[in-house]
Formats: sequence, C-alpha cells, structure tokens
Amino acid sequence: MTPVQTANILVQALPYIQRFAGKSVVVKLGGAAIDKELDRALAQDVLLLRSVGVRCVLVHGGGPQVDAMMRRVGKEPEFRDGLRVTDAETLELVRMVLVGKINRDLVATINGETREEPVAVGVSGEDAGLLTVTPRDSSLGFVGDVSHVRPSVLHRLLDEGLTPVVSTIGADENGQPYNVNADEAARAIAVAMGAEKIVYLTAAPGLLEDKDNPDTLVPRLTSSELNARIESGSVQGGMIPKLRACAEAVDGGVDTAHIIDGRVAHALLIELLTDAGIGTMVKREKNW
Repeated sequence: MTPVQTANILVQALPYIQRFAGKSVVVKLGGAAIDKELDRALAQDVLLLRSVGVRCVLVHGGGPQVDAMMRRVGKEPEFRDGLRVTDAETLELVRMVLVGKINRDLVATINGETREEPVAVGVSGEDAGLLTVTPRDSSLGFVGDVSHVRPSVLHRLLDEGLTPVVSTIGADENGQPYNVNADEAARAIAVAMGAEKIVYLTAAPGLLEDKDNPDTLVPRLTSSELNARIESGSVQGGMIPKLRACAEAVDGGVDTAHIIDGRVAHALLIELLTDAGIGTMVKREKNW
C-alpha cells in the first residue's frame, strides 16, 4: 500500500471517528466466531477504537466451547427452542468455560496487543450485580432472562480507560447463578448503557435472503421489517435470537444494530470506520 492510499484510508475514517468518539459501542462475539488469530485482530480493533475515544464493551458467548467441554465429561448438550438446558452440573461447566477460560483468554489477547499498560478487564454478569436475572422456564433449569442491568459498573471501568470483557453468567436476587443467552445479554447491556451501536460478530455474513448464497445479503432493514421476517418464518435457526435482539435493541434506543462476519479479520473496523461496511444493519426508521 502506498503512502497516498494509507492517507486516503485515514481521511475516510475521520468523520466516523469524530462521530463515535465518546460514544459506547457494545460488541458481541459469538462462540462460533472465536478463533486465536481472529481474536488478535479483534483485540487490535478494540484497542484502536479505544485510542480514538470509542468506549467499547466486549460481550462474549461460547456455545461450541461449552458443547465440547460437556462431551469431554460425558454429557450430551440438550437444547429447547434454541436455549441450552442447564442443570446444576451443566451450569458449573458453563461458568468454567465462559468465565474461567474464554473470558481470560480474550482479556489476555487484548492486553497482549497493547504496548502500554494492560487495559482489558474481565467481568462476569455476576460481578457487582451487573446482570440480575429471573428464571426463564423450570424445564430449562438454570437459564435466566435479564431483568436488570447495572450499567454504572461498565461506565466506571470505561471512565478509568479500561475495556470491559463480559461473560454472560447472571445471578438472581439471592445470588444464584444462571446461564444467560449472550445475544440477549448484549442487547440488554447496550440498551441500559444507551449505546450508539451494538455489533454482533457471527460466523455468517449477515442476514441472507438465501442462507446458502452469500450474494443474497440484506444490507439494511428496519426493526419492523426485521420483525415481519421473523414472524413470517422466512428466518430460521440460530440467526433468530440475534435478529430479534437487534430489533429490540434499536427499539430500545440503540441507534443501529449490526450483524457482521466475525470470521473476517478487522471486520469491526471495516463496519465502523469505512464507507463500505459489511453485514446487515438494522435501524428503527428508514432514514438512510
């Protein structure tokens, strides 16, 4: 790349940097998109955004990694309506994988990319009452819905120049831990923080008209259009919770929600700081 090309890229990014400086962006990393090299690229993205004043909160899942751990100990994962059936033993495995493994690895990766003092800090939804939950359904065991978010926990960390990395284990009012769907947890956090954007990094290009044809990407739609697709049954499978969360996020006050391909290196920067963008963007009103 020539110096002129580099300069053009920086100039293109300037208005986006000015727009998002001081704003909060919640980034949800799906377990299927977690990869050592891609995590390093994401760490670089988060650090660059932090350096220009964007307040990033990283929320992660870990479904495939939990599945693998369960099978290692002889338990077969069970799902109902897309949610993991979580008995007491499974809950301990989920906490171990999300809080003790994935969270620590992501924190280490981000801190390993900074040339200054470490900035990433791991936070569980159980910590300081960040995520208060209520039970979803007794047949699911310890699966909870977020009833309250304490955003001051994250704002204080951000005010100190730190980057929170959140694992989605919540607790009820008695301190009992619950497994929380990471898509929903990220949505609740973004709404509670009054975030400018929520970005879902997935193992898919975005919303496709034909799930087997990446050329049928839907680049933009409103929350009402998205809800209509969900209700009509034209969207199926694991994309539904993410799409529903996107619609609820923008209806809850988040300016835009994005589903982008986390398997693309530096996808976050491409989406936030370039004219091109990738994936699917959801807004409340059609004003583009």
